[in-house]
Amino acid sequence: MLIEIQPGVRLFVDIEGLGHEPQGPVLNQKPTLVLIHGGPGFDHTGFRPFFSRFTDLCQIVYFDLRGHGRSDPRPAEEWVLDVFADDVVRLCDALGVVKPIVLGQSFGGFVAQRYLARHPAHPGKVVLSSTSHHFGLERKIERFGALGGPEAAAATREFWENPGPASWALYEKHCRHLYNTRPKNPDAGGWMIFKPEILFTHTRTELPGMDLTPGLARVQCPVLVMAGEEDPVTPPQDAEEIVAALPAPWVQFERFPGVGHGPWRDDPEAAERVLRAFLQDR
Repeated sequence: MLIEIQPGVRLFVDIEGLGHEPQGPVLNQKPTLVLIHGGPGFDHTGFRPFFSRFTDLCQIVYFDLRGHGRSDPRPAEEWVLDVFADDVVRLCDALGVVKPIVLGQSFGGFVAQRYLARHPAHPGKVVLSSTSHHFGLERKIERFGALGGPEAAAATREFWENPGPASWALYEKHCRHLYNTRPKNPDAGGWMIFKPEILFTHTRTELPGMDLTPGLARVQCPVLVMAGEEDPVTPPQDAEEIVAALPAPWVQFERFPGVGHGPWRDDPEAAERVLRAFLQDR
């Protein structure tokens, strides 16, 4: 469905699971898990089908960020972290969601960090998965080079310094298969609506000077940070620096050995155990 969050601004939203579960003579309200997808330029389908397993604990809200996927197109000046972060609040208001559990994966983790900084009292909990707080280009180049050799290192530098169709094609050839340690679902590529111009714009504009750590000091809710030890694009050192910037009483850090970008893609059993425990913890 398309949900209007501002006049003329509609986001694609899909909802899975009951929000109120019958238990005898009462309806018990379950928490709402709001999933912020990666990219930018990608869509919510990267969360499918793994997160369906949590409908016993939460109602799941999948959505495509403003201008992304099946959401309405929007002008480039709106493709910025502040707008995306505020849209999480606007979407929750439109759906009547209070104290959501917000999970941001990769670029979605950038959005979730900015959301925490701008709206620290809004979430009930937050998960930052396979994400970073800064550009960290040299760290990316080192990790891709270690996994894929000089061609991967060169393609990494070329794309992140000169984003566009040609450099993306090289990056797709030499680097994208290195994101994970298990093969991708061969069907999943057909589910996604990719808008590369959003990726290229963000990489040219906001990403090079990005520093999300100052806002993390404002956190007022539990935060789970998840990192794959073999992740080349958001290396585990980035996660360590995010953890160090968060208030110690609120943070839980989980590293996943042998895992790349998006822990559930390479070790779904371990990722489910960690997420299930965090979602259930009161």
